[in-house]
Amino acid sequence: MPPVTTRTDTRELTELARLYGVATHYTTDLGHRVDTSPDTLRAVLAALGADTSTPGGIRDALAERRRRLGEPLLPPSVVQRAGRPSAPLAVPPGTELWVETEDGRHVPGTEPAALPVGRHTLHAVRGARTGTAPLLVAPERLTGPDRRHWGFLVQLYSVLSHRSWGMGDLGDLTELGRWAGGLGADFVLLNPLHAYVPGPLSDPSPYRPSSRRHADPMNLRVEDVPEFAALPPQDRTEADRLIGRARELTRKVLAGGLIERSAVRVLKLRALELVHRVPLDPARLEAYRRYTEAEGSALDDYALWCALAEVHGPHWRTWPSGLRSPDGPGIPAARVAFAARVEYHRKLAWLVDEQLGEAQRAATGAGMAVGLMLDLAVGVDPDGADAWHFQRYLAQGVTVGCPPDDFNRSGQDWGQPPWRPDTLAEAGYAPFAEALRGTLRHCGALRLDHIMGLFRLWWIPEGARAGEGTYVRYDHDALLGVLALEAHRAGVMVIGEDLGTVEAGVREDLADRGILGTSVLRFEYQGGSEQRSGPLPPDQWRADCLATLTTHDLPSTAAWLDGEQVRLHDSLGLLTQPAEQAEAEAEAERDGWLTELRRVGALADDSAEEAPGAETLALHRFLAHTPAKLLGVWLPDTVGDRRPQNLPGTLDEYPNWRLPVADPSGRPLPLEELTAHPGPRAVAEVYQALPTSES
Repeated sequence: MPPVTTRTDTRELTELARLYGVATHYTTDLGHRVDTSPDTLRAVLAALGADTSTPGGIRDALAERRRRLGEPLLPPSVVQRAGRPSAPLAVPPGTELWVETEDGRHVPGTEPAALPVGRHTLHAVRGARTGTAPLLVAPERLTGPDRRHWGFLVQLYSVLSHRSWGMGDLGDLTELGRWAGGLGADFVLLNPLHAYVPGPLSDPSPYRPSSRRHADPMNLRVEDVPEFAALPPQDRTEADRLIGRARELTRKVLAGGLIERSAVRVLKLRALELVHRVPLDPARLEAYRRYTEAEGSALDDYALWCALAEVHGPHWRTWPSGLRSPDGPGIPAARVAFAARVEYHRKLAWLVDEQLGEAQRAATGAGMAVGLMLDLAVGVDPDGADAWHFQRYLAQGVTVGCPPDDFNRSGQDWGQPPWRPDTLAEAGYAPFAEALRGTLRHCGALRLDHIMGLFRLWWIPEGARAGEGTYVRYDHDALLGVLALEAHRAGVMVIGEDLGTVEAGVREDLADRGILGTSVLRFEYQGGSEQRSGPLPPDQWRADCLATLTTHDLPSTAAWLDGEQVRLHDSLGLLTQPAEQAEAEAEAERDGWLTELRRVGALADDSAEEAPGAETLALHRFLAHTPAKLLGVWLPDTVGDRRPQNLPGTLDEYPNWRLPVADPSGRPLPLEELTAHPGPRAVAEVYQALPTSES
């Protein structure tokens, strides 16, 4: 790619980047300015459709961008907040505006005070010119917790019972929810349950899904599907053999092995094929019909992708050319040819949706105020169903990640395509809303991974290192409005994971909309990440957050307290400093927190040896002293598990996303033992004393 050599060319490239919302520099979490290289700017702009390969191409792209921004009668879409004055629309003078509401009424003007919350259509007339645009009116503010709540955080696959098929499932979740509700917990926060790309899993991360619109059928408890009881004798004999092999997978995991999703998938899919052959009774058939009608063509496309992937493999870019998009010329014939398999995958989507709803009802039935808190991954696998379905709205040639920060000195590349801000706006943000709805349906709260991505995302050019990317700006008012509208309609509270490099104003904007943030003890310091002058006293923590001691990406509390995470990083070659220095810094960090625990009276004199241990309980007492509205307990911590579920920066070096919950010695604990362990009850007693109203 020819370099930009003149000051004029550089100015034009910079101006083109500005008009596309591409950052020419950024500030790190430690306050340092970093300039974006011209090569990165050109690659990112190319992913947005701008030809920047030559100086002439840059000039032409700049002229075209200016023309497109100044030409429309209406913007691509408009998002407003009910009860808030809206900025005047940038339309030509003399333009008459009116709104057709989603219930068919005609309302002059666009003032949100006169419009109900919902999805409407804005009309514009100016002389002979007419135009329309989606107009979304979001609630002014989402409803948050009516009192302080506490709950457990856990990766569902890691909680196996003796009835599991080699990994935790929705049957286990139902039991877990009932047990947690009995301890006084108000929620269970889970890893994303999104559908995986079928076939062997090169990356078992739940944050790299095939589809965020549907849950993975591997979450099903097969025996709990009503049709399983009606299997004919021959099929039941085969199903029993599959159950026996599945129980053997569970025994291997509980004996110290790793969770193997691919092996689970083979057994479950064969069992579900048998179940699929059982006809639905009239009541079940009607429930299935209602589900498919509500899901419409989006479900049809998802099921078709699954059917095509069975024949052509999961990498849709290598499929026959007529099948590489949902509107390809070969698609109509494929719908006919694969109708039976499409029906099978539609039904699997319904069955897992049904069991997820049952798990939520069981949780709230056990007294939980929130129930399930589900997690929405930040993106999707580039080879998966959503990348095929939404390809017009996803940028090609770039991936999403985050820049180098104090948590990860090399930055992170998550290998996922980002939304294109321009085409997403032209679609009225419908693809984003569709991704949200699939997760919102059966939960009391939604966690959004890396919610800062609704403001800006770190785009990394293909082939570049993670630190060689730059930020691309999104219309966060619009995206937050869509999020608020969908959550409001589902009656769900929202929590954003706002850790890492967070630009000024983001947390304030989220709080203004009733979206809670995330505060993790190890990141809460006086002076923030830049100064770190000591642990942040509990009364200085923010109230609008989910507060926790750790997360799935961080060391367990026990490993952090004794420095084991430093030894683990050193053994895998992940340290960026001498081991002695890292150990000294970790010890100083821990000692600073222990001093703060003593200052606030959280560290009791007892020296409990049994998990979770006196110091871990003291840290929970500290959290209880903060005003945080939601308090999260990493469930593996309560039994002394010392291993992180995920070790960022590793792929094959560490068994990410494949570990069952275990005791301090590493012995896996089945759900039956975990729920009988005294550790969770000891932590529950800390939080059972919480005041019944907000602090």
